[in-house]
Amino acid sequence: MSGSKGKIEQLVVVLGDQLSLDISSLAQADRSKAVVLMCEVATEATYVPHHKQKMVLVFAAMRKFAAMLRARGWRVRYVTIEDAGADSSFTSQVEEAVRERDPARIIVTFPGEWRVLAETKRWERQFNRPVDIIDDTRFVCPPDVFRSWASERKSLRMEYFYRLMRKRTGLLMDGDEPAGGRWNFDADNRNRLPADVQPPDRLRFEPDKIVREVMRLVAARFPRHFGSVETFAYATTAEEAEIAFQYFLTHSLASFGTYQDAMTSKHSFVFHAIISPYLNNGLLDPLDVCRRVEQGWREGKVPLNAAEGFIRQIIGWREYVRGIYWLKMPGYATSNALGHREPLPAIYWSGQSQMACMRSVIGQTMDYAYAHHIQRLMVTGNFALLLGVEPQQVHEWYLAVYADAYEWVEMPNTLGMSQFADGGLLGSKPYVSSGAYINRMSDYCRGCIYDVKTATEPASCPFNALYWDFMDRHEDRLGRNPRLMQPYRLLEAMAPEKRKAIKTRADAIRAALRETGDAPL
Repeated sequence: MSGSKGKIEQLVVVLGDQLSLDISSLAQADRSKAVVLMCEVATEATYVPHHKQKMVLVFAAMRKFAAMLRARGWRVRYVTIEDAGADSSFTSQVEEAVRERDPARIIVTFPGEWRVLAETKRWERQFNRPVDIIDDTRFVCPPDVFRSWASERKSLRMEYFYRLMRKRTGLLMDGDEPAGGRWNFDADNRNRLPADVQPPDRLRFEPDKIVREVMRLVAARFPRHFGSVETFAYATTAEEAEIAFQYFLTHSLASFGTYQDAMTSKHSFVFHAIISPYLNNGLLDPLDVCRRVEQGWREGKVPLNAAEGFIRQIIGWREYVRGIYWLKMPGYATSNALGHREPLPAIYWSGQSQMACMRSVIGQTMDYAYAHHIQRLMVTGNFALLLGVEPQQVHEWYLAVYADAYEWVEMPNTLGMSQFADGGLLGSKPYVSSGAYINRMSDYCRGCIYDVKTATEPASCPFNALYWDFMDRHEDRLGRNPRLMQPYRLLEAMAPEKRKAIKTRADAIRAALRETGDAPL
């Protein structure tokens, strides 16, 4: 713990996902009159069993950011998890700082999670002094702007919000019209990875002394948490994050759009940027990276479908799910429109499965705290939804295992997009598929012992029976959905004995997952 003694005017609380020099709390503070409080607290480390690499990334980046603040003349009170104690929280550390330094006011940037915001809102009464909770200017769309947009619409589809953000930022706009005459080039971005296309290797950052110390700390203190620290290679400073982004611009962006949905057991990262952890913890600026991607297109270095696909994920989807989160919390957290109650299978924590797709995606998640959006949506998320897993258990798993997972972005993606638990607020239909989609977009099925072409035989792909069983179980709710007309026509045409065989196979899969932890053969 460090920081000089004596009364101060301002206590500036900087959270672990606010590692930007221009974060609004620092911008509002007077360096000569303030002390910055940063703390690694046990409650944040353990409320879900965070991936060990996620914890290394957060703690190492925080420690380096604190050192950078000191080098720029800020007084910093930094509390490590060793100093903080087993029951420490943000509030307990603020209380200790208030007792020692008696600040005239407390300043904090708007947090990224509902429970943390609720905690900071109690500080004013608890500590009997003003608490300034300042908007997070790293986002394009403040919550009140999103709320205003949502209040004027019957349907909160992302596509229309995305168009508003394009106009608001001017990105990929030619006057009042979208560049290329279309708002969305997603139809061009759904290609399988050909055998002769070689993605670049992942850019690795070798652990320095600080990172190695944190790796040892996390491995020793949190041995039962998900994953391991051995393959840690993330950037932990803004300078390193910038190098990672430049690497993406040079080596991957041109092919990113075309192959962004592709999955392969041979290449965990394909052409993805792997910068979402840095966007979410503050090491990179979202609008800046979008402008530079746009510049790459305008200079003729990358195709429009790649630039648009990248920008849509950030100023479209990322901003949209944050808006949904703050619009619908706290009730959103308990959403379960389909009434699912199945337990999350043990394979999600062990990675040990005979299903090649699940083994590959969960395995790389254990190794790198990473899987790209289609792996999350159409493999692990799809399987949980087809099984009927309670969505809150799926949410807690995603929040725990990914390096970029913070509740404001992860919860709507999981409960809304992945599990349809919000009843269609985010998506117009559930994102479910049989094994055919996975076979079309990946190489997983080639080496799998299950048969992706059959549904009811003992060795048939579990996704197939579960898909039709899902449709059957939810026909009353989903049968009139215009985007599901084709599968429901096929279901209606099925012979009764086949529908019965599908249900028998699906029930056997669920029973085996509960009893043995894996699907049956």
